[in-house]
Amino acid sequence: VAEANTASLTVKEALKDSTRIRYLDGHLKYLLKAIQEGVNIKGYYMWAFLDDFEWNSGYTLRFGFTYIDYKNNLRRYLKYSAYWFKKFLLN
Repeated sequence: VAEANTASLTVKEALKDSTRIRYLDGHLKYLLKAIQEGVNIKGYYMWAFLDDFEWNSGYTLRFGFTYIDYKNNLRRYLKYSAYWFKKFLLN
């Protein structure tokens, strides 16, 4: 799930990634349905834990569970989706 790298957002606002949570929730529900229907699932990998450089877009998009604050010495913050995923895995 790519989100625009909007410089006007505060760090607190940028951590609220409800679109990613909805995506993961829906995707994992369908993954469970596939398992229940007999598909042999061996694992699941959440792509892009961090923001990364996209060849076509540079750093204009943000990805993953971790927000990188480019204005504050590249400090990292876990987004809401990271906590959601942790809770999901614990259940």
